[in-house]
Amino acid sequence: MKYVKLGNTGLDVSRLCLGCMSFGVAERWHHPWILDEERSRPIIKKALELGINFFDTANVYADGTSEEIIGRALKDYASRDEIVLATKVHGRMHQGPNGAGLSRKAIMSEIDKSLKRLGTDYVELYQIHRWDYTTPIEETMEALHDVVKAGKARYIGASAMYAWQFLKAIHVAEKNGWTRFVSMQNHLNLIYREEEREMLPLCKVEKIGVIPYSPLASGRLTRDWLETTLRSETDQMQKIKYEATANTDRLVAERVAAIAEKHGVHRIHIALAWLLQKEPVSAPIIGATKVSQLEEAVGALSITLTPEEIASLEEPYVPHHVVGAV
Repeated sequence: MKYVKLGNTGLDVSRLCLGCMSFGVAERWHHPWILDEERSRPIIKKALELGINFFDTANVYADGTSEEIIGRALKDYASRDEIVLATKVHGRMHQGPNGAGLSRKAIMSEIDKSLKRLGTDYVELYQIHRWDYTTPIEETMEALHDVVKAGKARYIGASAMYAWQFLKAIHVAEKNGWTRFVSMQNHLNLIYREEEREMLPLCKVEKIGVIPYSPLASGRLTRDWLETTLRSETDQMQKIKYEATANTDRLVAERVAAIAEKHGVHRIHIALAWLLQKEPVSAPIIGATKVSQLEEAVGALSITLTPEEIASLEEPYVPHHVVGAV
């Protein structure tokens, strides 16, 4: 495993982060393909054995049961000091007023609930999951600052928003002397590259670590185009993200397959290697439902793509509708 500083911090994270949206109680969420605790634990254990120290979850994943599963597994398999634990806040956690969003009330309530489910006194990275259009960003940033000052989070990050929103949040924090975002978790892969227009250049100049989600486009970059899985057949969000551009996206996936064949490696190696070579990416977030997927993913760390190969992978891309920020 290789490690890198997360943005402009002294925090060392593995170059691959394990995304924990795949873990939880299926009956408590809308994804029938997620793994229960018994099937999740071997994947978490294997991640640690492979040197992955960075784990990302969210309060909303499977109604909090993802946090519970990852918390118990990490307590059993690792020392807390070895782990970089990240979670997120924004999604609806209960019905009625104040059940979602980034108000001071919601943030202060949800950080304590997340810590309880995770079985820890703090997280390394506390992230806002989306932009809250109903709460002043000043209120959100001050509350996050207080979470850090209370020792409940070491750093704060953001996810899935427009570049102007992210810059506004950074400005508000700097203006008031509050804690600044150190990371951006955004949607980025070979068939969705809209973040290259504004968000990646912003993160580079501001020295923000980028931890992309969906680095494999929900598996579309790693298997034959017409091959299906339980997730591909039931994940409606995957269809919203990619169905409209499937014909041109297929051309990109075919380039991945061709370059993988030339290198004699799996397609996952090429898709991840492209991301790992893109600045300012720190650690792609991989969601695994099999131990073998983790073992294959680590192989990407030893692949270096040539400029010609990168150009070939990128050439068929066409603009996509923005997904994630809205």
